[in-house]
This record gives sequence, structure tokens and C-alpha cells, in this order.
Amino acid sequence: MTDIHLAPDGQTSQQKPLVSLYWDFQNVNSMQKQANLLLAFANSKGRLIDNKVYYNSLSKSQASAKNTLSCLGFNCFDVPCPLKNSADNQLIADGIKDVSKNPSPDIVILVSGDGDFADLVYILRTLGKKVIIVAQTGNVKQRLKEIADEFHFVDALPKLFVDNTQPQISFIQSQITYRDALNCLIEAIKIALSRGNRAELGLIGNLMRRSQRFPNYQGFASIRKDDGTTFSSFSKFVAAAVADKKVRLQTVGKSQELSLVEEDRLAS
Repeated sequence: MTDIHLAPDGQTSQQKPLVSLYWDFQNVNSMQKQANLLLAFANSKGRLIDNKVYYNSLSKSQASAKNTLSCLGFNCFDVPCPLKNSADNQLIADGIKDVSKNPSPDIVILVSGDGDFADLVYILRTLGKKVIIVAQTGNVKQRLKEIADEFHFVDALPKLFVDNTQPQISFIQSQITYRDALNCLIEAIKIALSRGNRAELGLIGNLMRRSQRFPNYQGFASIRKDDGTTFSSFSKFVAAAVADKKVRLQTVGKSQELSLVEEDRLAS
């Protein structure tokens, strides 16, 4: 499935493929500081509708990275199990489930060099999905490199982003007004709560990306404030929404969760 993208004059431009990103943090844990570049690379491939990170909170280093990644809009999934491959199995199950959703991704970016994902890559390619692998140098199985449509090392990510944002790329960067982004945020919170889910930052960010009412929302960088500037992180956008009294943000345990202000709760 592709996303029709409008140019500033209202004319239909090139279709943008839909992209889902899955990050095996245990296998690729060296790029926390490059997470923004990973998002930029994914967005250069099309419209990012899912960006999921799988980690194990039993590991202190992985648990400490969770808040940072959530603030960037990643949907972080904790798999606190000592059994081998537990996080891998969750990622595989979600990857297969997500391709049956509407909308379904055209491109899947898998951030891992673990050979256990080879079968998932085969399944996705059989279903007609393009699979891109991003892995750490010295920590990737040859089989995974050979069966992917594209393969890149983490160290090359800065150059990858540059190469994919040159003028020959005809996609036009979407923009959404701050007001519409606020409405998209409120919509996402309502959806999460109606499903009985906790409105954590990562989940809300993913729901916003999947919004059919606000297709121009493509992450915090797509939001244009009244003065023409953008936000440097998803958490700063949320902070602005809290300051404008559109939503509430509270810390629950180790997570930050959003809730509706009273008038929105009554109207929902």
C-alpha cells in the first residue's frame, strides 16, 4: 500500500511507500545517539508508520535507553524474560502481524544482524515487502546480508541519510500545522485509551503516524509551529501541548503517560 502525497500547490505527486521499522536493541545497542538519524533514514524511504524498539529491562543499559528513545517517538516494547530469543520472538510475531494490518508497510527496516530473523525476512519478501537490514559492524550473519533487499552498517548511517536526501529523490517533505498536530495527538490518546492501552509516548507517536485524518504527520520534525520552526524531539512537542493545556503528562513507574484534559475526556 502506498500513500498519496500532495505537493504545496495541491497537485498529486509521487506516491510514497509506507515504512515500518523494527529495532532489536539487544543486538544493535551502539546507535542510541544516532537514533534521530535512523528515523531520518527511515523517513527518507517513505512514510514511516511504525517505529518499534524491543529491549529487556532486566538489562540496566537497555532499560536506561528506553526513556531516551521514547522521547524521540519510538514505541518501546519491554520483553523482561531471561529466556534466549524472547525479544526476537516478540519482534517476529509483531512483524508478521503488522503486515496484515491496514495500512500495511511496503518497506520493512530491520535493525539487527541476528540470523534468527532470516525466516522473517523470507516471509516478508514472499509477501512482496522490501526488506532493509541495518546492523553493527562485526555482528551480522552473512545469511541475513544475502537475503535482504538492502543491507547497511550502522557506521554508514550518516552517509545513508545524506545519500537518500539528495535532490534526485522526488518525495516532498510533508508538513503539518501545530494545531493539526495537537488534534492528531488528542485523537491518538483517545484511540489508545479506548483500546484499554496505556498512553505511553512511544505508542502515541506510532498511532499518530498511522492517522488517516492527519496523513501529513510524519514525526515531530514534520510539525511546523506558527513561527515556521520545528520541534527537535517528540517530547518537546508533547511539552508544548501540556503547556497549552491540551493534554496532561505524568510519570507512572518508569514510563511517561499522556491523558486528556477534562473537556476532551467528557467529549470522547
